[in-house]
Amino acid sequence: MLQQYCSSLTEYKRLPTHEVKIGDLVIGYGHPIAIQTMTTTDTMDTAATVAQTIRCIEAGAEMVRITAPSKNEAENLLNIKKQLRAAGYNTPLVADIHFTPNAAEIAARIIEKVRVNPGNYIDKKKFDFIEYTDTEYIAEVDRIRDRFTPLVRICKEYGTAMRIGTNHGSLSDRIMSRYGDTPIGMVESAMEFLRIARGESYHQIVLSMKSSNPLVMVQAYRLLVQKMDEEFGECYPLHLGVTEAGDGEDGRIKSAIGIGTLLEDGIGDTIRVSLTEDPEFEIPVCRDLVDRYKNRSGHQPIAELRNTIALPYNPFAYNRRETLSVHNIGSGHVPVVVADYSKVEQLDTKSLEPIGYTYNADSDKWSISDSAADYVYTGLRFFDFALPGTLQVICDNEAWQNVPDKTKYHPYLTQAEYADSNLAIDQQHFVYVDANDVPYGFVDKLKQYPKAVLVVFSSNTHAMASVRRFVIELMEQGIKCPVILLSESIDKTVDKQLIEYATDTGGLLLDGFGDGIWLLNDPKNLENRKISGRTYLEVKSNEQFLNNTAFYILQATRTRISKTEYISCPSCGRTLFDLQETTAKIRSVTNHLKGVKIAIMGCIVNGPGEMADADFGYVGSGPGKITLYKGKDVMKRGVPSEVAVDELIGLLKEHGAWVETSN
Repeated sequence: MLQQYCSSLTEYKRLPTHEVKIGDLVIGYGHPIAIQTMTTTDTMDTAATVAQTIRCIEAGAEMVRITAPSKNEAENLLNIKKQLRAAGYNTPLVADIHFTPNAAEIAARIIEKVRVNPGNYIDKKKFDFIEYTDTEYIAEVDRIRDRFTPLVRICKEYGTAMRIGTNHGSLSDRIMSRYGDTPIGMVESAMEFLRIARGESYHQIVLSMKSSNPLVMVQAYRLLVQKMDEEFGECYPLHLGVTEAGDGEDGRIKSAIGIGTLLEDGIGDTIRVSLTEDPEFEIPVCRDLVDRYKNRSGHQPIAELRNTIALPYNPFAYNRRETLSVHNIGSGHVPVVVADYSKVEQLDTKSLEPIGYTYNADSDKWSISDSAADYVYTGLRFFDFALPGTLQVICDNEAWQNVPDKTKYHPYLTQAEYADSNLAIDQQHFVYVDANDVPYGFVDKLKQYPKAVLVVFSSNTHAMASVRRFVIELMEQGIKCPVILLSESIDKTVDKQLIEYATDTGGLLLDGFGDGIWLLNDPKNLENRKISGRTYLEVKSNEQFLNNTAFYILQATRTRISKTEYISCPSCGRTLFDLQETTAKIRSVTNHLKGVKIAIMGCIVNGPGEMADADFGYVGSGPGKITLYKGKDVMKRGVPSEVAVDELIGLLKEHGAWVETSN
């Protein structure tokens, strides 16, 4: 039996799972993590679908999913497959099924894998709450068994694999009525189908627990692993993904946090990064994620936890670690962002613009953005002008001894300096900690200093687990110093740095372990300053890149909201409008609405359910027609697409979510 939800919380080990064969590809049971994507073409357009599939395969996709919303599309998968095989491409194909069991049964006889969504494959979703007696509930499960078993038997006969793919936003009314909109409801939705398949001795199964919220997604996968282990004593392969992640930096960071957090603990056998971009641009992001774990085994040992059963935190439910409040850090405060200016050549008013502070010399006032850093680290240097009131400075202890304003500047000590220090007990100070090399007696000394803020990094290649181990030790010792998560990247591309920062800090934030974030790099090491797939997004200022990335990570983990959030599906053959163009248009007119969540969905399948906790929704409901939502309630139907963005703005204004820009 597993302890908690993975093989080890301190040693990198892949979760043991069943071996599943998908065409010539084998996943699970320690096989390499496979990467996949999904076409965005009309499945009935055979030539376009084949061409896009080939582009995806040549980009590195090891599986390609194609939507099959009806019998016609399912039958046309045969033509698509024939043309691909004739061209020499044997990559497994996956049919994406939602509402149509007959389409699944056709597809299962043609291609290597079918994906079904338990929330809408047989059950219905009308957002109705229904009180079920136990007898009535069991009768509904029996109805599902009768309708689902034929597909299981076809898959077993034809050697076809199956993904049971639960989505947070499309849980059925039946599941919602009993379990609510919760991770455990997602798990039970999948387990019902898995039990039926096991009853037919069919085991070529992969499962997924997707959500647009990385926190919900991570909790659901962890619960699923625990549930399978408890009930069956074994686990099936897991496909990882964050739904409707969006595009650009947002999409990459949100995906890396959700997928990377699980991969860090050895969970995951295949992944997809769902970006609102052409599908071939998803593949490099997947590859960068997977490559992080190719040589992770054999890392420097991390001390085992004292008790892996009774952890001092709940990995299945978010609760922020209890800490002391040190000025604006810790208990009751949102996580802070630290900007590293130790390598910035000129410390003048202009140099603070990349981190959200703009100085107007005429009025002698500062303008402060919603994503302005809270602290700036200057090393041995000072600023020679009056700083904005909200900005604090961290400097090396040696320099701090001579600063004129010790309320604005705070000392930064190494572990060795801290061991020898005699700080005033009421002086806020920052202490660098390598979680991989904590000196004897260091933790005990922290009990003497309630104004200490720990800046925690790990030199271990299994960094996230190493930092987690250290924070757990603090919790077990009753030490409540706030913790700022320090992540340094030496990768040579912006793409890889985004993934490293998001993965190393995001998983810790999801577990409630961060009171701040501090990102480091050497800009001279960056060989590629452009984000793949979005070549117009070039990093011009390294300080702005790191600051924006820190705020994006906090936004994606829902620990600090500083901007509008977009829940945007990646498009597929069901999409009823140009999703990339529309997303860009909506973003351009709403990106000043801090804290508002707007969902942009290509079709009704990814509509009111999939957008889950969005405040407002823009959903394709027919060719050239849009339905607008507030939450899960329809506000306007059949809006012509050419005026739909203006109508969305009107809806935002009507419900008090709109503010005028200051421009």
